[in-house]
Amino acid sequence: MAQTVIRLTARIWREDDSFVSFCPELGVASCGDSYDHAREMLQEAVELYLEDMDVEEILNQVHPEAAAFPLDVKIPA
Repeated sequence: MAQTVIRLTARIWREDDSFVSFCPELGVASCGDSYDHAREMLQEAVELYLEDMDVEEILNQVHPEAAAFPLDVKIPA
């Protein structure tokens, strides 16, 4: 079966003694004992989340043509 690869965003940060990983496009989160483990766990969580969806559902949710970029905003001091 042919597969399509899409690029999603992964955000990973340290929280106490673990690392949290999050895919903002899908709202899927995971965690791990290290940065790499958190990344692997997020990869697995995203694949499980998407496995029962058809391609049309996935593309409607992900918007693969959307751009991602850093956004600098001012916050109160």
